[in-house]
Amino acid sequence: MATNYLPPGIVYLYHLAFSVVILPCAALWALRHILTESGFSIPAWLVFVVPFVLQVIVRLVHSWYMGFAIRRDAAAKGAIFMPGVQESSISIMRRIVDNFKNGYPSEVFQKRSERYGNTFSFGTLSSKWVFTTEPEHIKAILATQFRDFEKGSTVFNAMKALFGVGVFSMDGETFMLFHRTMTKPFFNKDRISDFDNFERHAVSTITQIKERLREGYPLDFQDVVARFTLDSATEFLFGKDVNSISAGLPYPAGSPLADNLHFVNHPSNAFVKAFARAQEHTMVRIKSGPSWPLRELLRDKVKPLRQVLNDFIEPLLSEGYERKAKGVKPVGSEKNLEDMTLLDRLVEEADDPKVVQDELVNVLVAGRDSTASFMTMAVYMMCEHPDMVTRLRSEILGKVGTRRPTYEDIRDMKYLRAFLNDISSLLPNVSYSWVSTVATTLPNKGRAPYYVARDTLLTYSVFLMHRRTDLWGPDALEFDPDRFLDGRLQKYLTPNPYIFLPFNAGPRICLGQQFAYTEASYYLIRLLQSFSSFSLARDVQPAEGIPPESWTPTPGTTKGREKIMFGVHITIYAKGGLWVRMEEAKDGGTL
Repeated sequence: MATNYLPPGIVYLYHLAFSVVILPCAALWALRHILTESGFSIPAWLVFVVPFVLQVIVRLVHSWYMGFAIRRDAAAKGAIFMPGVQESSISIMRRIVDNFKNGYPSEVFQKRSERYGNTFSFGTLSSKWVFTTEPEHIKAILATQFRDFEKGSTVFNAMKALFGVGVFSMDGETFMLFHRTMTKPFFNKDRISDFDNFERHAVSTITQIKERLREGYPLDFQDVVARFTLDSATEFLFGKDVNSISAGLPYPAGSPLADNLHFVNHPSNAFVKAFARAQEHTMVRIKSGPSWPLRELLRDKVKPLRQVLNDFIEPLLSEGYERKAKGVKPVGSEKNLEDMTLLDRLVEEADDPKVVQDELVNVLVAGRDSTASFMTMAVYMMCEHPDMVTRLRSEILGKVGTRRPTYEDIRDMKYLRAFLNDISSLLPNVSYSWVSTVATTLPNKGRAPYYVARDTLLTYSVFLMHRRTDLWGPDALEFDPDRFLDGRLQKYLTPNPYIFLPFNAGPRICLGQQFAYTEASYYLIRLLQSFSSFSLARDVQPAEGIPPESWTPTPGTTKGREKIMFGVHITIYAKGGLWVRMEEAKDGGTL
């Protein structure tokens, strides 16, 4: 059956019906025909009833046997079972997806952690799940037992429409070796400290910020840095940028200029919107578990959005293969590699354009989203903490004045790094999902280990782990960069480094970690050289970005204190944008 052009839900139901209904009925119908030919008569209704009865019996027997086998294996391993959530499969999956779409990040898991502990299990219609915020469990998944866990078919099937065969959807050793061999040279110190790209796009965006503010309008800073990171990342990776900033900046919804045709019809906006929407749909798929196709019965929500990305990449890809055919930029020396873009490198090493296309989309997301989220949340915190703006500017102006910073300058700015560390501590990526490839165990603080059956889906939340007061101290929920500079660093983080994992760890650590820190640092330095104060423009913040009045301060969370609504796809973002006003610095220079 050709399933490539059918909606995911139809394909899912077809495979389900084939295995559960069609195949058993066909087999029994054939048996009935054979027996009839031999003189035995079987009522036709049995052909349809018996398969369903057999299915129920087989599933009950299989469930009993698997339970018995798991208990026996757990006993053999000296393991115990973790606490299980007492809630129906449909109820908990509905709550997870609803929380992802409309709630505070990871709240559904936080509430259950309060009841069941930091590690617990739950079941859905088709899967076993484990949730954890324990550093020793996350360390096992990422490092000490990483061969026992992989992203698995559930994550791959949910992500392949957007990411194809790429670092976000795959992690087999052969693939990871290819990915790291191809991309690692492009994130070394020499590459990420070549600031001409950052400077060009920083000047362009900051100039537009000043022009908009001088018109008397606030601006969506999240949109600004989304364009900055997209343009700088596409130039860095492809040698040609999308030039999304040429669209201009959006106006607040109430402005008569809000729907100006130049902005609305700008080609880059289709790319930007498709990028964001595709990630949102992909995360809903992951949160929904293996049965996610049932949410897309009528159409594939991601495929047409990925095509928008392909439409941008394909011309660049064609140019790359044309250069390869003509023998331009042959591989063979380190000097040559230094001059190549990632696109050139991939084209030289891979003959399949689809493999290259998938890798480019994956690296583009990895190279752009973390930095854009970093900078958005940094300015949100600067709006909330003007004293920190003063301290940041003092460090920056004292070190570099109004000139361009160097790599060494950035490395020496301790408070700026601590500020970004606390951003990535309190507002990191929210959760990751893996699947156990074998029956294994997870450590349990010196006690009998927890048993993990094969094919169990495991999800962990660094968002919640970074907010645990038993790991970070009584002020864990407070935004305080000094925690990375004073005695708390040695008390909490130094002896237990796996409590701080904004970029994963071990063999699965993000290659672009230093790129994200460096790019965010560079941009914020240039921004703070130009502006001296920041405030939220709540009068123009869209309704979707304003927390409901029912969100009151609650112990164990900052939910009732936040001034904006957070959304989540690959990274955390501000729903409706981050609308702000800024005051130009009188002691700054001209970029």
